[in-house]
Amino acid sequence: MNSTMLRLSAGDGHAIEIRCLDGVRLGGHLWHAPDGGPRGSIVVNPATGVLARYYHRYARFLACHGFDVLTYDYRGIGLSRPERLRGCGYRWRDWGERDVDAALRFMRDRRRDGPLMVVGHSVGGFLPGLAESAPLIDRMLTVGAQYAWWGDYMPSRRLALFAKWHLVMPAATALFGYFPGHRLGWLEDLPAGVAHEWSFRGRRFERSHPRGERQTVLSRMAAVHAPILAIAVSDDELGTVPAVRRTLDYYGGAPRTAVLLRPADYGRQSIDHFNLFHDSHAAGFWIDTLSWLSDGRNPWPGHVVGS
Repeated sequence: MNSTMLRLSAGDGHAIEIRCLDGVRLGGHLWHAPDGGPRGSIVVNPATGVLARYYHRYARFLACHGFDVLTYDYRGIGLSRPERLRGCGYRWRDWGERDVDAALRFMRDRRRDGPLMVVGHSVGGFLPGLAESAPLIDRMLTVGAQYAWWGDYMPSRRLALFAKWHLVMPAATALFGYFPGHRLGWLEDLPAGVAHEWSFRGRRFERSHPRGERQTVLSRMAAVHAPILAIAVSDDELGTVPAVRRTLDYYGGAPRTAVLLRPADYGRQSIDHFNLFHDSHAAGFWIDTLSWLSDGRNPWPGHVVGS
């Protein structure tokens, strides 16, 4: 297993390093289930431009409930950021084909028992299908899974979001040589390749790949057979039901269930694209996710939306 570990303070995970097949090293953390053997292993895939540490509280929660859990930063982000972001050449597709692939292999190599699962937030729910090792996955839970095609944005916010992510983002990226998201207060800095894939993404994901590679992309995603429970939230301006369905369509070989949650289901005024991973949901949404991760049981049968 290509990794190193460093013990952190009590209550935290272990710092780990994952080596991708192309030699890039990713930084992350690993939480161990209590003694007695895990109920399974979980890889947590972040949203675009979100540091893995945002998911640490959820990872700790899952570990306390019997799972081994891996969080990690994609190349170009957080613990996996190079000294110089400008000119690094990293692309969105690399996050799936190389980083997710390495994370899955890492957990497979150290897995003691139980299924291997993925919790994917936003693009983190789409990227597994790009990994050659995706057939290793036994079950997936996705939250607002989408790949930023502007036509799927919430209609009332579509124009503003188009201007932000598809006009300002590429202009700022061209100016700085990377996307200065932190300086703008818009997520984290991103490699230029990642930002441009987001900005210029079309209705069909595979069309951002060279023509000769498109069938390989489609075949790889269709080869995923793990059951998927896909969550959409009614006030999520990015991960709308059409966006979630568009993602699920690529996983044609997998049993797929989409559910639509509303803020009122958890006594909230709003949830949007990010809030479900805040620890204020520990006694509600987080507990509910254990039904799927532990037993493959949909805890929201009354919220299923059709295809």
